[in-house]
Amino acid sequence: MAEVGFARFSAREVAKRVGYSIGTLYNVFGTLDQLLIAINTRTFQLWADDVRQALEASGPDKIRCLVEAYFRFARANTHSWRAIYDHHLPADVILSDEQNLLRGGLTQIILEQVEAVLPPEAQPGAPRLTRSLIAVVHGHCVFDLNGSFELMGVDQPVELALERVRECLCERS
Repeated sequence: MAEVGFARFSAREVAKRVGYSIGTLYNVFGTLDQLLIAINTRTFQLWADDVRQALEASGPDKIRCLVEAYFRFARANTHSWRAIYDHHLPADVILSDEQNLLRGGLTQIILEQVEAVLPPEAQPGAPRLTRSLIAVVHGHCVFDLNGSFELMGVDQPVELALERVRECLCERS
């Protein structure tokens, strides 16, 4: 996935590289969707680890650190990052509780930092705000990676995303 991206991903190639038959791979994962879920969940875990490390090494501006880490991970792992959003689960496929917990680790890290900058009276709304802020940063990141910002003459997409995040946080402070 990291090498070729979602559109060119092949379960057969995975099986070949790990020395399994395609049948064995499907015996382990059940379906292609379950294999993709496992791969994307692993990407979420790597991303969360990357953000944790960035926060530990950062100064006091944790919100800047989060925005920069989002862009840095997406830029460094473009195929894997895009695969998370390109893989659409069929309606009858449900993530396990474990998968949801592992994937939610990244959001939890962000939530903790958002709560830390909000006044106590605004903290009950932090989970909803956090999801919205992630969407704001994600949109900016997509425009950065697909060249849309360049076409619009935007040369500092990280700063632009950070400004939007700070505006949202300041409205609640």
